[in-house]
Amino acid sequence: MIVEISFVPIGVGTSLSRYIAKVIKNIEKSGLKYQLTPMGTIIEGEWDEISNLIDYSHNLIFEMGIERIITNIKIDYRLDKKSSMQDKIDSVKMKMVEFDV
Repeated sequence: MIVEISFVPIGVGTSLSRYIAKVIKNIEKSGLKYQLTPMGTIIEGEWDEISNLIDYSHNLIFEMGIERIITNIKIDYRLDKKSSMQDKIDSVKMKMVEFDV
């Protein structure tokens, strides 16, 4: 399963990196494969691992004095085959050859 998450602490101004940095440090400790992007974080794993990580991430942000968080979650869940973040990237790059001009 591949999940993209983004956390938006409310009431802290325009810079969120301090809060996200704490969440990312926790994701690193989890051992799950992840990719930080400018607009969110992509994580590979099983739902129970990821959902626990999301819940714990909320608590980490709350502990920093935040009282409200908006969380966006996108889930790519397939039954027909297992695919990784890298598999998805490689698939697009292979198909890009068709459009070389």
